Amino acid sequence: MEILVFGAGSLGSLIGGLLARDHDVTLVGRDPHLEAIQESGLTIGGEIEQTVRPHGTTTLPTDTELAIVTVKAYDTATAADALADCDCAAVLSLQNGIRNETMLAETLDTTILAGTATYGAIADEPGHVTCTGVGEVVLGNPDGRPSDVADRVGAAFRAADIETTVVSDMPRRLWEKLAVNAGINATTALARVQNDALADGAAREVARRATREAARVARANDVALADEDTLSALEGVIDATADNESSMYRDLQTEHRTEIDAINGIVADSDIETPVNETLAALIRTWERERNVRS
Repeated sequence: MEILVFGAGSLGSLIGGLLARDHDVTLVGRDPHLEAIQESGLTIGGEIEQTVRPHGTTTLPTDTELAIVTVKAYDTATAADALADCDCAAVLSLQNGIRNETMLAETLDTTILAGTATYGAIADEPGHVTCTGVGEVVLGNPDGRPSDVADRVGAAFRAADIETTVVSDMPRRLWEKLAVNAGINATTALARVQNDALADGAAREVARRATREAARVARANDVALADEDTLSALEGVIDATADNESSMYRDLQTEHRTEIDAINGIVADSDIETPVNETLAALIRTWERERNVRS
């Protein structure tokens, strides 16, 4: 399959690199990372060690069978505008948040798929990405209906030895991921700790309360997400990524804008009382404003 990855940062580089084992992949991002890939290939280290040869470019091709969007949630509208000039048979979002697919569909006249990826990745130097945890990709139709396109995309991922499941309950999957991220990301970022610090102690309870609030908001949006299932997912992710730093913690370390609006902000800005998420979102947003990284 001909595949374009728009947003070749940490996750985009890793997923694109793994797909390049069996497909014609073009990574679109920024130099010097893309220049290094074009010259010498992409080196994957960590829990997966391999060198692959995807195409690396800073400009979009004119057409592709599948475009995978892996940019930060606040850049989704920009990605949609850029992809409008590319003839894409299908577009798959592997991003944080629950509104990306709607934003893509508002601009792009093609099949939009939703997905989640639990692979851990760090793009630590040009032409290199470290896999900090082997996970899985879950994808499907954003509204939960069966999709032949999703089945074909899932088969393409599995052909590249990426553990992939095509599901018919993507709304619940997206909200569950959001709830887990709501518990982990801002909590670890503000405490400046790795994920394993949430396994016990006071920070664990903060994370659990944030996750329960997100599940409550999901149910208010007609998504069946039980507290116990969401808390179980939270504990599972904390255990599986114990030695990892959350993406939001890394954003604070590098003084980059975070995805707070697409994670805790979605929960905090609902019509339901969510005091923990409101506090976490307010603190991270204040940090961003003080460093002039909010647009």
